[in-house]
Amino acid sequence: MKPDTFKDKIVPVTTILLALVVIWYVAAILMNAPFQRDMDGRAGVTPTTLEFIGKTLAQPKPILPAPHQVAQNVYENTFMRSLSSNRSLVYHSWVTLSSTLLGFGFGMLLGILLAVLIVHNRAMDRSLMPWLVASQTIPILAIAPMIVIISYNVLTGDNAVAHLLNLDSDASRLVSKALISTYLSFFPVAVGMVKGLRSPEIMHLDLMRTYYASPMQTFWKLRVPASIPFLFTSMKVAIAASLVGAIVGELPTGAVAGIGSKLLAGSYYSQTIDIWAALVAGSLLAGILVAIVGVAAKIVDRAMGGRPA
Repeated sequence: MKPDTFKDKIVPVTTILLALVVIWYVAAILMNAPFQRDMDGRAGVTPTTLEFIGKTLAQPKPILPAPHQVAQNVYENTFMRSLSSNRSLVYHSWVTLSSTLLGFGFGMLLGILLAVLIVHNRAMDRSLMPWLVASQTIPILAIAPMIVIISYNVLTGDNAVAHLLNLDSDASRLVSKALISTYLSFFPVAVGMVKGLRSPEIMHLDLMRTYYASPMQTFWKLRVPASIPFLFTSMKVAIAASLVGAIVGELPTGAVAGIGSKLLAGSYYSQTIDIWAALVAGSLLAGILVAIVGVAAKIVDRAMGGRPA
């Protein structure tokens, strides 16, 4: 079978992207037109069709900003601002990325631990797995404020946990937001690892028993290598979910930095262009994180003797 060329991969994606941009422009014109028509009526102006379309795509606070308005905002707040500026998307992305990576690390450890317990203990499989599935049916927006507020008070209060960890206010706020990322990211890792640890065929397991391999040797030499592809696949889902959790965790805390804070500030002052620019920044950040996990998966696969596709 002939492998896909670069052209085969890029043309379909580019075509879909261009189609979405065209649809976006049409939707922006249609949604911004009533307000612009009202403004022209009050001013007693009768613009031509092209002038009217141009005005709908150049409103300072449009209902739906045009793609070029969002792109200009992203460019200015990424390359034209100081990295420490409150208007810099790089600064806000870094704040969100910090809690994303911390929560992703916690989620990976928790997911892998739960998967090992489920695979090696039938009672844990029957009792724990249904609760893991049920945990993901709870709306994250409903429990995020409770988790953030309770965890922050525990980490900063006068109790054994606070004295043991001895975190300052900023670190406690970071960990509190990271717990939301952990909540969203542990589940795909746990499910993927359970499937991966159970993926070895019966014939391979029987072969290990023939060699008188101990359960620990079977685990490290057979189950873990077989689970690596499943782990990296679930990590791609988990890292994106972790970013969503970090953004959601910033919403109930009144955060002054982070992509979530940009979304809140934009909604307070009807700065729809800023809102869409923050969404684009979050999407780009998620794409970069998923791509990094994909590159790491290829490196590990080749290190384990896998053949390139």
